[in-house]
Amino acid sequence: MTSPEIASLSWGQMKVQGSNTTYKDCKVWPGGSRIWDWRETGTEHSPGVQPADVKEVVEKGVQTLVIGRGMSEALKVPSSTVEYLKKHGIDVRVLQTEQAVKEYNALAAQGVRVGGVFHSTC
Repeated sequence: MTSPEIASLSWGQMKVQGSNTTYKDCKVWPGGSRIWDWRETGTEHSPGVQPADVKEVVEKGVQTLVIGRGMSEALKVPSSTVEYLKKHGIDVRVLQTEQAVKEYNALAAQGVRVGGVFHSTC
């Protein structure tokens, strides 16, 4: 299975190839995507992305995980989350969301088993 392309990104809206849903925040992995609902894990801008937020994507067997911190990079990524990913042998890239989408799409086009969690507003 390949990682689906992120087809479009604008403030508060993301479209992923193969899905009819318009996402605000989303999780993407080889073969799928879904809404990233921060309420599931109690995530807030600070302290930010928790290991629980990325666990589902890790379990899909990704080699690389791209985290989009938002258009203004308001979403934090604590070292505990980066350490969790590295402990599982996953290359992690933490970027501003527009840059994160470019990086994710480039890796997906190269056939890398890439996943991502993306915040499309602040």
